[in-house]
Amino acid sequence: MFSSLKLRKIRICFPRNFSSSSSNLAPLLNLKSCTALLQSYARNQELSPGRKLHSFMIVTGYLASPVSATSLINMYSKCNSVADAVSVFNSSTDVHNVFVYNSIIAGLTANDLPAQAFEFYCRMRSFGVAPDKFTLPCVIKACSNIADLKNIHGLLFKLELGLDLFIGSALIHSYLKFELMNDALQVFEKLPTRDDIVLWNAMINGYVQIGDFDKALLIYKRMAKTGLVPNRFTITGVLSALALAGELYNGKSVHAFTVKTGFESGLAVLNALIDMYGKCRQLRDASMVFENMIEKDMYSWNSIISVHEQCGDHDGTLRLLKGMFISGFQPDIVTVTAALPACSHLAALMHGREVHGYMITSGLDKVGNTYTVNAIMDMYAKCGSMREARLVFDRMRNKDAASWNIMVMGYGLHGHGNEALELFSRMCESGLKPDEISFVGALVACSHAGFVIKGKELLEEMEPKYGVAPAIEHYACVIDMLGRAGQLVEAFELISNMSIEPNQVVWRAFLSSCRIHGNSDLAEVAARRVLEVGSDHCGDYVLMSNIYGAAGRYEEVAELRHTMRQQDVKKSPGCSWIELSDGMHVFLNADRGHPEENGVYDWLDSLTACLRGRGHVVDVLESCF
Repeated sequence: MFSSLKLRKIRICFPRNFSSSSSNLAPLLNLKSCTALLQSYARNQELSPGRKLHSFMIVTGYLASPVSATSLINMYSKCNSVADAVSVFNSSTDVHNVFVYNSIIAGLTANDLPAQAFEFYCRMRSFGVAPDKFTLPCVIKACSNIADLKNIHGLLFKLELGLDLFIGSALIHSYLKFELMNDALQVFEKLPTRDDIVLWNAMINGYVQIGDFDKALLIYKRMAKTGLVPNRFTITGVLSALALAGELYNGKSVHAFTVKTGFESGLAVLNALIDMYGKCRQLRDASMVFENMIEKDMYSWNSIISVHEQCGDHDGTLRLLKGMFISGFQPDIVTVTAALPACSHLAALMHGREVHGYMITSGLDKVGNTYTVNAIMDMYAKCGSMREARLVFDRMRNKDAASWNIMVMGYGLHGHGNEALELFSRMCESGLKPDEISFVGALVACSHAGFVIKGKELLEEMEPKYGVAPAIEHYACVIDMLGRAGQLVEAFELISNMSIEPNQVVWRAFLSSCRIHGNSDLAEVAARRVLEVGSDHCGDYVLMSNIYGAAGRYEEVAELRHTMRQQDVKKSPGCSWIELSDGMHVFLNADRGHPEENGVYDWLDSLTACLRGRGHVVDVLESCF
């Protein structure tokens, strides 16, 4: 920041032998020649010769002119020597006119000093110097608040300066900076000519930033009708709008256009294509764009890693993370934020520890926010390492509701009911209000630990004590809890008296409990209700088939299989995976795709023989499915 007091103390230092050299230059250089030289120095950012010429102009008396002051201020500004520019302005008070003010305001704005530029504008107005059409674009850019911007916009009409392309462009960009899309659109519509592609790009990106993707696409279509040819910035803006709107068909059309026009070779466009396909959940297309890229940057890797994670390809996410390392790129906070959920879903504890360790050694653990720390904690909790999750939790300085919920849910799912309920109580005591997820975690803990009485109390207290209305997820947890405890009749009564219409999840939880406790009568009721709502979940049929088979009702088993064939319901193949030092190994039922399949099946046959030798009998009905 500059103050006028400090700037007035700046003086130009002249070389001792300058006077002799200046006498030699005097016949050669007049004011017009000096001005031309200063413009050349400004273009080429030649500060040293510019200062020497400034010294010559002082000695020869060429400074008593607005043209000299304007040229010097412009030269110093273009050479990023703002202090010298302001010094010239302050030492030339006798020649201040609108052109001198324009040069200092433009120089400060170009050097990213908007507050100081606006200060000079205010000084200009206080001295009665009227701004012209060259003043306002820079002043508009220097506005730091909406009130100043609106005042300058109003002054435009008061001075009858008109709305040309430069002023209009500045107004549009400034209104977009404050996300005032309606004001920006009004200026855009009033422009006499709109043949500048930059303006159209600004409007498209402005609508994208506020989430109004339909209007962004309408602006693009209007631009296309004018005959203007889109550039790379247009394409990236449109692809962002299409990505967030989920418009795959139009996204593919834009992709075809980029191939036709040659824009596909641009890195920014390719990254935008990956993002668009990813947000439209087209993993194959996104991967194809990525693999065909000749050059990749950090954004390319982060985009494709995030796409794989969003599309549920967790194994692919970790493989790409490894490929990123091999390619010489160092993961940043965006990368690890995408990789940690993949470790969570795969319960890949070793990979998760490696990611966490990398974050510590690279300092990313200090860069991350509460969300990142929660992701680390969630990874440890879902991988079953509650000790490490608790270490992360206890070291957190700022805990939000999600932090507590992760720990409560983690303890609950792993059967540590007492620890889960203790943390739930501490959360309430800390002043944080429990939300819907908090109660799901607490009720899951009660279900897995068999705390039936406490679970029922929590359900009853949710709304009157905590102000959280029970949702279908909370009822499903309590029904599962009652079913695990064998209280099937009470669970059925709760389903019948629920204030919410029970869905498939509730009936499925009840059906599973009926199967565990061999209650075929209530199971039949539950199965009927599940099938009534049009279930296409293979697990419902499998559960009911097992219940019928256990009761010796094989005709009903055959009918269920016939219904599955008619409705084209197919059982998803069983899937399991194991994490080893060389990565994740995934297996499907009857899988023959593993490189060491022969060895795997040999060991499986040996284990099966051992089990049979110890009296284990294979469940024929389950194996049929």
